[in-house]
This record gives sequence, C-alpha cells and structure tokens, in this order.
Amino acid sequence: MTQHALQAARRLAPRLAARAAEHDRDGSFPSEDFRDLREAGLFGLMVPTALGGMGATFAEYTAVATELARGNGATALVFNMHASVTGALGAVTEELAEALGVPDEALAARDRLLAAAAQGAWYAVAMSERGAGARLSQLSTVYEPADGGWHLKGSKTFCSGAGHADGYLVAARSAADPSVVSQFLVPAGDGLTVEPTWDSLGMRATSSHDLHLDVTVPADRLLGGVEGLALVVAQLMPHWLVASYAAVYVGVARAAVDAAAEHLNARNLAGLPAVRSRLGRSDAAVAAAQLVVAEAARRVDEAPGDAETNRWVWRAKLLAGTTAADVAASMLEAAGTSATRRGHPLERLYRDARCGSLHPATSDVCADWLGIAALGGDPDRDGTVPRW
Repeated sequence: MTQHALQAARRLAPRLAARAAEHDRDGSFPSEDFRDLREAGLFGLMVPTALGGMGATFAEYTAVATELARGNGATALVFNMHASVTGALGAVTEELAEALGVPDEALAARDRLLAAAAQGAWYAVAMSERGAGARLSQLSTVYEPADGGWHLKGSKTFCSGAGHADGYLVAARSAADPSVVSQFLVPAGDGLTVEPTWDSLGMRATSSHDLHLDVTVPADRLLGGVEGLALVVAQLMPHWLVASYAAVYVGVARAAVDAAAEHLNARNLAGLPAVRSRLGRSDAAVAAAQLVVAEAARRVDEAPGDAETNRWVWRAKLLAGTTAADVAASMLEAAGTSATRRGHPLERLYRDARCGSLHPATSDVCADWLGIAALGGDPDRDGTVPRW
C-alpha cells in the first residue's frame, strides 16, 4: 500500500468528526461517511492488488483505522468489520489453502468477493448471539444443505452496519453435527430481517442491530468451500477477531486528548498544573498503547499465528480498551462539568471509549488469557469457558 490510504483517512477524519455528534445523538447510521470511504477506495484496503485492491498489511490497516477513529469511532468500528472480512479472506495463501483443503472453486469464489469489495462492496459481521456472545462453539444459528446451496436459520445480535451492508459474514453450526462451525458470506436481500435493537451507551452510530436469518445461499457462499473452518481460522487469525478493535480505540483515546486540549485552551484553563499533568499522563498512555498495537501488528505481518505473536495480539486488545476508558475519563475530569453536556465531543468520546473493554475479547477475558500464558498454560484450552 502506498501512503494513499493513510492520507485518505487523515483527510476524511475531520469530515467524520463534523458529522459524529448528529449521528450519536440520533443513533443514526453515518451513510455519508461510508460514501466517502467508498469514493476513497478504502473498501479495497485489504484486497490484494491483483484483484484491484490496495493490498495493505495488517500494520497498515491499524494505521488507517486509528486515523478514522480520531474522526468518528463508530464509523471506524464498522469499517473494522469490513476490513476483518476482507483481511481474513485475503490472507489465505496458496499454502494455507492447500493445508486446509480449500478447493480451487472456493478460491475463485473468494476472489470474486474480494474484487467486489475493491469495487465498493462492503461487508458486515454477523457472529455474536444472545446468550453466546462471540463464542463460535456456542452458537444456535444452524445451517443445512439445500437445493444447490445452504439454508441458514437463526438470529444474530450486535451486527454493526445491519441493514446497510452489501453482505454479512455469518457464523453457523451444522444441523447435522453441532461441533462443526462454518462461515458464509450472505448477500443482503430477501431472507434477512433487521430488528432495530441498538440504543446504547456508546458507539451509538454503528447500527449494531439484531439480524434474523431464514435464507438460502448458493453453494459458493460457504467460505473456504469446506465445512468446519470457522474455529480453525479463529485459531490461525486471532488478530482479526481480537486486535483489529485495538487500533480503533487507540484512535478514540487520541481524539479524547485532542478534544480536551482544545477545550482547555479555549477556556484558558491550560495554566493549571493539575490539568496539564492529566494531559501529559494521557498523552504518554495513548502513545504506549499505540506502540503495543504497532508491535502486535508488525508481528502479525511477520509471523501470523505464532505463539508470541498471539500474546502481543491479546496484549494490544487489553491495553487499548483499558487505556481508552481511563484516558477519556481523565480528560473529562480535566475539562470539567461543561464537557459533560450532551453534544460536547468529550461527552461522546467518554461513552465511546468505555465500550473498548467490552468488545470481544473483553478486557477480563484478555487478562485471563495472558495470565494463563504467563503461567505456562495453553490459553486457548485451559480457560474455564471456551474462547471461541
């Protein structure tokens, strides 16, 4: 990737920021933001250049996501879902495809989906369910063979971009063998129903509504062309399920520092040593979290799936989530009561930042994973509940 994508993200961030308050207030989807992302070619960020995309690395993705989040964390979060789908699809090398038994026709289908993204299609993720969260092994959505394809039936929650995306990455369990979990790219249209349930504390503009499925899709919409790959991919590419959020919350944290500095300067409060101390500590904390995210991303690009890489992936998610919440709270306290009014950027950023620790994997789950690893155990198998 050239610097085009990063420059585009920096150019778009002020536009996203200008619209953020309205969409946060109304809980409305920022459609204009996504038109801007499409026109900038960013839906093709993770698509290989041979298929018309930018061929970005994971590290380059994190840089773009951080800049977008400095404009509007909700927009960056939905974009993250699309990048996760296209990034995971684009990362399936010929060697990995052979090891997983992916047939040639499935690779051709994958390439068609990626080429469509490079042309402006964007994909959402429909994984989480009520009572199961994001644990793939606990899903209740099921699929079974149908004439010329697959029939899926179930309900998803927290589906960011629901009702707006061109397609949805849906995880489901086999009706014949519940231990088999597969993923499908389901096109928008008949058989999908959006239930407007999203009215949240933070990230209010993500339209993360419930999605109900009773739909039949063509055979080539089974990703990988082989049943049962979802859990395998989760083990091989935890960075897309865990650390891709981290870059977004680093951007939200940095936006909180910027908003606080603007507020304090405008009100002649910058001369207070306690206020300056809060800004200084927050600046250092955000810089540290950003360095951890960058290190995790560097390792993902060099040695994806490696045990030490994965430790950095979980560290990045933990530190980004906790740092965003801590920094936003400190910046709100530094700015004072006037910044708590609805519509003030810091009030919105405080609520958005608080969501970072709650996104899967939650901060408690991340800390537990890292604790087991530090004790010499296997974090993916030695926990009290299934990771996926």
